[in-house]
Amino acid sequence: MKTKYMNPYLAGFFLGVVLLATIFITGRGLGASGAIKSVVVATVDGVAPSHAENSQFYSTYVGPGKDNPLKSWLVFEMAGVVIGAFISGLVSDRLKIVTEAGPRVGTRLRWMFAALGGALFGIGAQFARGCTSGAALSGMAVLSTAGFVTMMAIFGTGYAVAYVARKLWL
Repeated sequence: MKTKYMNPYLAGFFLGVVLLATIFITGRGLGASGAIKSVVVATVDGVAPSHAENSQFYSTYVGPGKDNPLKSWLVFEMAGVVIGAFISGLVSDRLKIVTEAGPRVGTRLRWMFAALGGALFGIGAQFARGCTSGAALSGMAVLSTAGFVTMMAIFGTGYAVAYVARKLWL
């Protein structure tokens, strides 16, 4: 059975349409890292409210007279991404967890690399004050120089790391 994937050019076109609609409707571009921050802030506030109110970082988001951090539109955006990905996997019969091992790397090491890469990307998003969606895609959509530089840095770093690590996978 052949796996069904969307044409990448069509997917890119739809991503552009979604980005344009988001800018038109909300006045802001796409982004995801803010949703993670909102979930972390809400969790800390739920578990240790006095700590959250007394913390310099958390107190800017929680406390008397402030909305629940989970009411952020980014949280709803990310919920839509997760639900949409689930529906896409279900419709295309790709809703399963498969980890492929390479000739020089097993599944356990691959999961460790995935976790490390995700953590580094998340930390980088916090340093950059935005994720690839917010910094690169939305930045490029409004012709921001920083958006173009960010996208070049992301792809340049990706190619450099892939070149160095390719012997693990080939």
